[in-house]
Amino acid sequence: MKLLIRNLSRTTTEETLRSLFEAHGTVQSCTLVMDKESGRSKGFGFVEMPKPGEGKAAMKALNYKEIEGHKIRVKKADAKPGSENKVNE
Repeated sequence: MKLLIRNLSRTTTEETLRSLFEAHGTVQSCTLVMDKESGRSKGFGFVEMPKPGEGKAAMKALNYKEIEGHKIRVKKADAKPGSENKVNE
């Protein structure tokens, strides 16, 4: 399950984010979105958790939790347009 985490402090690190979610299960990947010009965090990122039950538990526990002075938002990430599995015709 891929989760979108928004409203992160610009100083939150991937390590901090990973440890928050690892408290609720296995984290497959953790990525902060960085500004190409400044190299600073854009204030959001993605966490992938392979077990949907753990992902849902993390979402419920961490949504609106205050981390480094910011109430983060956690929700299931939407699939990118055109990336859905296509059925052979």
